[in-house]
Amino acid sequence: MYLMNTLVPIAVCVVLPVLIVFIIGRVRQNETNRKAEIMLKAIENGQTIDPEIFKSNKRKGSIKQDLLDKLNGACITFLMGLAFLLIYVFKLTNFGFNAFLPYAAGAMLAVGVGLFISYFTGKKMLAREIEAEEKELLNK
Repeated sequence: MYLMNTLVPIAVCVVLPVLIVFIIGRVRQNETNRKAEIMLKAIENGQTIDPEIFKSNKRKGSIKQDLLDKLNGACITFLMGLAFLLIYVFKLTNFGFNAFLPYAAGAMLAVGVGLFISYFTGKKMLAREIEAEEKELLNK
């Protein structure tokens, strides 16, 4: 049982994030290699090359959308932290990792509060930019 109580947090907190970063890196590398291969074949055939092929396809969101994403993340992490804390306080689980719950709750609450602070300060500081962005969208 002790082995299980140590392996699960290590797998979730160490192995899983490393694996996710590795997979994302491999996907991006493969995408770049495919684009480079297409570019080399186009050069060999003497065709014109579009330099836009290597630019990122990610669309830059508006300031308002970025702030709303922060608010969404703040709500989710704060409520998850609160849920972990309530589960620990009211002993609603009999799993072996009850000692892990207050640490997870504290971390999630801290991230949630940090995102709430970031959202409200960003909303206050970027009010003029958001207003200008909205006017620009209305004029189009």
